[in-house]
Amino acid sequence: MIYFDNSATTKPYPEVLNSFQQVSERYYGNPSSIHAFGSEAERLLQQSKKQASGLLGIHADEVVFTSGGTEGNNMAIKGIALQHQNRGKHIITTTIEHPSVLEACRSLESLGFEVTYLPVNGAGRISVEDVQAAIREDTILISVMHVNNELGTIQPIEEIANVARQHPKLYFHVDYVQGLGKIDLDLSRIDLCTMSSHKVHGLKGTGILYVKRNTSLFPLLHGGSQEASYRAGTENLPGIVSMVKALRMTKENQKQKGKHLRELHQQLYEEISKFDEVVMNTPSESAPHIVNFSVPGFKPEVVIHALGERGIYISTKSACSSKHADESAVLTACGHSHERSSAGLRVSITYDNTMEEGARFIRVLREVLTELKEVMG
Repeated sequence: MIYFDNSATTKPYPEVLNSFQQVSERYYGNPSSIHAFGSEAERLLQQSKKQASGLLGIHADEVVFTSGGTEGNNMAIKGIALQHQNRGKHIITTTIEHPSVLEACRSLESLGFEVTYLPVNGAGRISVEDVQAAIREDTILISVMHVNNELGTIQPIEEIANVARQHPKLYFHVDYVQGLGKIDLDLSRIDLCTMSSHKVHGLKGTGILYVKRNTSLFPLLHGGSQEASYRAGTENLPGIVSMVKALRMTKENQKQKGKHLRELHQQLYEEISKFDEVVMNTPSESAPHIVNFSVPGFKPEVVIHALGERGIYISTKSACSSKHADESAVLTACGHSHERSSAGLRVSITYDNTMEEGARFIRVLREVLTELKEVMG
């Protein structure tokens, strides 16, 4: 089996699963309980927060544990909007964000907020000048993803941060879900940043929202005072501990196997580009783990099922959009035709994938397209 759908989710490390089980068995006390058993759980929670902050280069009190990327994006966008609406009701984002950002923005529009959706070029990249031009007196938030989940396009986060810093009344949020563990990001220049555990070989249902000191949010969940009152509810301690372990192991892989990941990405990109039937959608300079291409005239679900029958798993677009019919909204936003936008395929790799797997994928893809062409006449 070759698993090339790592941008949808990754396989948990065995050490992560072991950690989850051990914490579940030994530290099942409620961290909010005042007895010794609860205190042990609280100590482990604070230790996890300290370790996570060390890995991310931030302060421990800037780490808010969440249930994952969707909650982190909603908490950041709605939290800033509702808390600071007295300053203004204008938000800036892009047309190619993850649905958890776009739908959060649309929900705020129904409450009277105004959202500017910035366009992207053919490579899926926004213009810093467009960001600057879109800022108004009543702008309170800019939300831009770091790495696009379908294309692998890297946005100019540092340049946007420089623009945002010129406007002290607005906040800058980054969706870092696809970039975490692949490309470093200086969080000190950002106000809020979303991360998800299951994209870095952790477990589903856990994540981190970085909230810079002195940034106030309106909570989505009210109740107890957990997570500095940003997120009420008993903490998922086994998930949190195992997430921090996954983050540490992935960052080690980034150091030790980063070159291998880039070489595998280059192999896939160059070999797929040689197919006459294929149009590449991922730009030549992109994140090292995503290759997106279209095969116009071929239904992507047919190609995916044919590959699946041979034990190879890739995807069409983002997992959160893949059950929606027809074209990719991201490819459409890049200005591509319906034929190209409705024929996109995404290969997403991780550090443990091998060059041999890449070579086999190329061979099988050739076989599949040849067979399908014969059937199509």
